[in-house]
Amino acid sequence: MATVLSRALKLPGKKSPDLGEYDPLTQADSDESEDDLVLNLQQKNGGVKNGKSPLGEAPEPDSDVEVAGPAKPHLSEVTTEGYPSEPLGGLEQKATSSLVSYVRTSVFLLTLGISMILVLLCAFLIPCPPRDLHSTWRRRLGSQRGGDLSPLELSDVNGDGLRDVLLSFVTSRNGSSPGGPGPAADLVCLSGMNGSTLWSIPLPEEAQDITCLDLMPGSVAEIICLVTGTRKMLSAFNATSGKVIWTLSPSSLSNGTLAAPVVVLPDVDEDGVRDLAVLAIGETQPDVYFLLVSGQTGNPVGRPVKYSIVGVGNLIGPQVYITAGGAVYILFGFGNVQAVALRDIFVQAQNRDSSPPSLQIEEPEWEKRRSVNLSELIDIYSDGVELLQMVKMPDSNCSNLLITTRQGLILLRGQNLTPHWTLSLPGLHSQPTPGYFTDDQTLDFLLQTQEVVGMKKMMVVDGDSGSIVWSYSAPCHMKESPTTSAVTSERKSVFLFWAEGLSAAPPNSGVILGADPPSLYHLYLLHPTFPSILLDLANATGTVTASKVGINDLWKDAFYVTRTTGPGSEGHPAPVVVSKLSLRWALMESQMVQLKETTPKIGRGELRRFLSRIKFVDPPYQVDTF
Repeated sequence: MATVLSRALKLPGKKSPDLGEYDPLTQADSDESEDDLVLNLQQKNGGVKNGKSPLGEAPEPDSDVEVAGPAKPHLSEVTTEGYPSEPLGGLEQKATSSLVSYVRTSVFLLTLGISMILVLLCAFLIPCPPRDLHSTWRRRLGSQRGGDLSPLELSDVNGDGLRDVLLSFVTSRNGSSPGGPGPAADLVCLSGMNGSTLWSIPLPEEAQDITCLDLMPGSVAEIICLVTGTRKMLSAFNATSGKVIWTLSPSSLSNGTLAAPVVVLPDVDEDGVRDLAVLAIGETQPDVYFLLVSGQTGNPVGRPVKYSIVGVGNLIGPQVYITAGGAVYILFGFGNVQAVALRDIFVQAQNRDSSPPSLQIEEPEWEKRRSVNLSELIDIYSDGVELLQMVKMPDSNCSNLLITTRQGLILLRGQNLTPHWTLSLPGLHSQPTPGYFTDDQTLDFLLQTQEVVGMKKMMVVDGDSGSIVWSYSAPCHMKESPTTSAVTSERKSVFLFWAEGLSAAPPNSGVILGADPPSLYHLYLLHPTFPSILLDLANATGTVTASKVGINDLWKDAFYVTRTTGPGSEGHPAPVVVSKLSLRWALMESQMVQLKETTPKIGRGELRRFLSRIKFVDPPYQVDTF
């Protein structure tokens, strides 16, 4: 009613001193714009607060509805005088917050874009290390027509970080080598990644050995492969391309033939490249001679040096031995072991009295063994020698001599040539395989002997005492099956050998029985941590003629390369098959053969967890001759 009365009287309005409120008795009705603004604000706020009008419906002009408080205007509207406005600080704060968010988003997107560009650059510009995707492959190369030798070598010839496979075999080509009746052969290089042929070249005669090395240590020179034939061939090949670098002239060997693989010497002609020596045999066995060959040109370094030796048995060596004092000797013999100083060979080959300073060093304990007439030959051992190998001594630059005889094994100290231990073991014809089986960090040896027809005995000999620390018998009809070993990062060795299928007999029988026909052979692995277990890794048919273990340094893995011949059908030559097996992969896929019961029993899960942690490294016991 006060409002109606005020309008009727049209009294001038008077603002109340209170904040934003007007005195209804003194409100001037003549200010139409002000009334319209109030109504507009009420409508925009969705109706009259505490009123009875529906939402969004304006109240009647003459109603008695009282407004509870002033309606808050939108920011986009102009605030008239007398109504409270929003502080300007709020607008500034919102603007600043929006700017900070924009800056943060821009920085994030910029960082993300730069990161993506860097990833793409790394992916396309930086070459990734090669991964051995093909952990297992198998290649059939052709047919072996004659020939009794199976040379096999591993070397990284294409620079991809994986060792490749080099081998030679007698081919089926018609014709023979020029100048002689020997068969022709091929030298083949296979990729270690997938077994594809990198290069292949013909050889004039069968090869007895392939050795790949760097004749200039410490340089960036390419790897050289030295191939020794069975008659007169000695050639150096570029390992990357297979091209011939040089070939020793057959006339340099006079009427003799090569008796053994070439050996590498120190640089005797002082041209910066290591030189070579070959041992040739004449028409009669006592006449043998050494020929020094330049490693750079393949030309003879002087004339041949002849020696007359007496001996019966297998050809031993030649092998280069360097004493702790630096004296260089060459070991060789027939059924015995003799030594000749490289200094003496060089002086006679050059027909002069002096030699390079590096060859003038003598080893007093060795020199004492010269015969009374001051012969150039030094007697090392002479009792039915079958095999000779050098064994690196722990923490020393000197090596011991492990000699296999018809009666057993003997280990000679390299410093003074006195026996360290002797093991009586007749029937030993294969090369002992070195590796770490015990915990004393001294090299032990895996041996195999033929017990009866179709059975062989495997054993591990302690390298420090010569005692047998592990053994068992297994069926095997292969006359001589190769054995190998690989070293793990824990300084332990795994030993690999071939036998026919094994099946564990009842716990107390102590006998291992064959489970497969004799034509199928299995590759078994022995780990010294579990001596009561063998792991069956793979199988093959035919005869395993050669095998080697290589190390993949990048992935800490080892791979096992096998050369197999046959079986061939009647009247047809046997095929040559080369296969590669990743050891870490094979370990996880292997079958466990329990040789005897243990307490506590070894579970499959425990064994798999142990095998999954194995990493392989290069063997530290390789003899460094230079």
